[in-house]
Amino acid sequence: MTIAEEFRSRNFSIYGQWTGILCVLLCLALGIANLFTTNIVHIIFSCLCLASAFVIFFIEVPLLLRFCPTSAKFDAFIRTFTTNWMRAALYLGLSAIQWVSLVKGACSLIAAAVFLLIAACFYALAGLKSQEFTGSKTLGGHGVVQMIV
Repeated sequence: MTIAEEFRSRNFSIYGQWTGILCVLLCLALGIANLFTTNIVHIIFSCLCLASAFVIFFIEVPLLLRFCPTSAKFDAFIRTFTTNWMRAALYLGLSAIQWVSLVKGACSLIAAAVFLLIAACFYALAGLKSQEFTGSKTLGGHGVVQMIV
């Protein structure tokens, strides 16, 4: 299945997964950019943004768990987010953390908060429509791991 076919499938979990990859890129870029401010609160939230980028990356690209040396505890934590509802809750929580960063003043972390919220909405829509979680084959979804091993 190509990327275009995946997007035409109207499965909101695939939309959520690709939005999650966009969130990884945004969280990395904005987390690094906000490390160089003088506001200590924004520096703390940028560190949280960077940490969330790595967690999302392992959740959205399951192939990484095969290649990267991680602990069994971390693997078990990542595997708890296999349903649409769990992923929606994760993204909603990460988005809420970034929204709280606006308490000390507006900064570019609002973009991360918005896109994390959009990803949460995609996964929640997939859950509401009772769509089974379908991972993108491009990102190492079902079938790709078996082909490599």
